[in-house]
Amino acid sequence: MKPSTELFELIKSLSKSEKRFFKLSSSLQSGEKNYLKIFDAIDKQKAYDEEAIKNQFEGETFIKHFPSEKNHLYKLILKSLRSYHSDNSISSILKQEIKNIEILYKKALYKECNKFLTRAKKMAIEHEKFYFLFELLSWEKLLLEEAYEAGEFTKDLDALIKEEQEVIEKLRNLAAYHVLYSKINYVFRSGGYVRSEADRALVEEISHHPLIIGKNTALSRRAATICYYIQGFCATANVKKNVAFIKFLRVKEILDANPQIRKDLPNRYIRTLSNLLAILVDQGKVEGALEMISEMRSFSKKAHFATEDIELMIFKSTYLAELRIYEKQGEYEKALGIVDNLIEGLDANTGKINKEQELLFLNAIASVYFGAGRYKESLHWLNRILNDNEPNLRQDIYSYARLFNLVVHYELGNFDLLEYVIKSTYRYLSKRQRDHELEVMILNYMKKLARLGGNGDETEVFAEFKEKLDELLTNHTDQIILEYFNFPMWIESKLKGRTFKEMAKMEFESLAD
Repeated sequence: MKPSTELFELIKSLSKSEKRFFKLSSSLQSGEKNYLKIFDAIDKQKAYDEEAIKNQFEGETFIKHFPSEKNHLYKLILKSLRSYHSDNSISSILKQEIKNIEILYKKALYKECNKFLTRAKKMAIEHEKFYFLFELLSWEKLLLEEAYEAGEFTKDLDALIKEEQEVIEKLRNLAAYHVLYSKINYVFRSGGYVRSEADRALVEEISHHPLIIGKNTALSRRAATICYYIQGFCATANVKKNVAFIKFLRVKEILDANPQIRKDLPNRYIRTLSNLLAILVDQGKVEGALEMISEMRSFSKKAHFATEDIELMIFKSTYLAELRIYEKQGEYEKALGIVDNLIEGLDANTGKINKEQELLFLNAIASVYFGAGRYKESLHWLNRILNDNEPNLRQDIYSYARLFNLVVHYELGNFDLLEYVIKSTYRYLSKRQRDHELEVMILNYMKKLARLGGNGDETEVFAEFKEKLDELLTNHTDQIILEYFNFPMWIESKLKGRTFKEMAKMEFESLAD
């Protein structure tokens, strides 16, 4: 059985200050600390090698029961991390306050208990931490009982019960929005942009849910951010980018106006910025996109955003956007200048970057090499997508990558192979429950071009190809293919005898004018 790498991954995820804190905490304990030997040995490794560690400590007693030592070390690191980050979030602070309330209550120190309760309740209300607020209200009822028994009747029990009911309603409301978000997230993450009737119906159902289309249905600012985010997500799935931008911008505005909630929802905030950034790039608003990239990268200096998951989100979104900006400008040499850093980042974060983002990166890298005229490198990166066997994720990416693959083979002059690849692609598409008139049309024309074998008589086929493609791309849901590969630009380059890079620069300059 292959050794588990979980401990290695945890140690490698630690920052310098987290490692320092762990070692300082360990120094306070007495006795032999074999786990520190293991910690240091693993920390020095670039890739996990359990046999090397066993050889290094051969003869030591603890190495005979290495799995239990690893498990012990893992738990100690987590305990250290809990202490290190204990005061970093409002949830941690409220947990501590509730524990303090419990201790003081058991010691019958009710006056002091009320002080802690008042302070904690104020924080929970300001940050809309309804789960904690519900628990605090339970403690408040207990303290009210004690007050009544002591002859103090300054608080109204009915008002407290009403407040509790309002909190319960807000919790239910928030939970209902989370369910709707999970549904639209599933639709998009599995199939991508809506192309099938089943997905279209589900998006329609979510976007017309009473909680989504009704007025004042969100009972809290947290719920409002999810409501607008779902609206943005539904618009994105239906390729209504202008509507999506307005909705995501509203999420950003709410969170900016409530920094205490934004601090507690950094992931939602960065995802919102990522969506806004992607739309700015799609719309060719380069200056706005570059400003957004700069803003997002500056967040790594802010304490509540300086976590590894947030840094990864920012890395993924901004580098992908930067690549796409250079592509739109036809600046493929500039794009290649950041590809090495991008690949290094992908390799360094293997297993941490989610599959969807990895696929988008691979497609973008393949596209950059294609635009630079380096077709073999482009094929190499495309093959990493095509050789992936993920059956349930973003089928639109896999479908469009297969179509892009045909163009790369055409440019490489692999005409005999191309006919086989076309048949394989058609079989793949026929198994997908998606409307694929556009895909079939592209396959048919690529088949015609493959049969001509680059003999110089393709002009008529390309002209007809362009006409049919332009006709289908009047449907906004089909225009999404342009995010993965610009077929119209490629066809135009063939008709005008220009390189793909030259056409990209010409198109960008014409839009700028």
